[in-house]
Amino acid sequence: MRRAAVRRATLRVVVALALAPFAGGLALLHAQPLPSPLSPAWSDPRAASTALEQARRLYAEGQREAAMKVVDSALQNSPRDAALRFTRAVMLADAGRTEDAMRGFIELTQEFPELPEPHNNLATLHAARGDLDQARGALENAVRALPSYALAWENLGDVHLRIAERAWARAASLDNASAAQAKLKLARELIDRVSPTGARPAPVNLPGKRP
Repeated sequence: MRRAAVRRATLRVVVALALAPFAGGLALLHAQPLPSPLSPAWSDPRAASTALEQARRLYAEGQREAAMKVVDSALQNSPRDAALRFTRAVMLADAGRTEDAMRGFIELTQEFPELPEPHNNLATLHAARGDLDQARGALENAVRALPSYALAWENLGDVHLRIAERAWARAASLDNASAAQAKLKLARELIDRVSPTGARPAPVNLPGKRP
């Protein structure tokens, strides 16, 4: 219990600007960015902090393949290190390797359920595929792990908005005279306002993050 509490307390400061948005889709959800290389909640600084710092620098410089190699090399010595594994999954997601990224986040949520960030990032990938119900479940796990995790609460609101839009669209298609038409119009106006591009793709297609 004490270890989990320390993890949660430390992770509160592991919040920074998100990486660039995934290609395509409406950018509503925010993914947790790369973790701090000095966060003891994520890793043993003696084993992984240097590698994380180097990977972050290379990634920021656009040398993404080199950054991935640094992380992979460090994982050979510290295969269970949560920070390295989370960083690798973030990089995979940003590279469009969704299946591999999801596998990485799922494994982290299973082995470290008290960490909210993997739940949050898993939700962004579910939402990007249109799996809104699974995204909602993952975000509920994130806020259950850390009730003060504002990023996950914001994402959960976005997912609920899309679920409402989907339901109202269905209702309007069944009864044009229903009040759902007005609700659907308001929901879509709100979605357009929170979209950086203003473009609205298919109702269930949510991307992973926005800048």
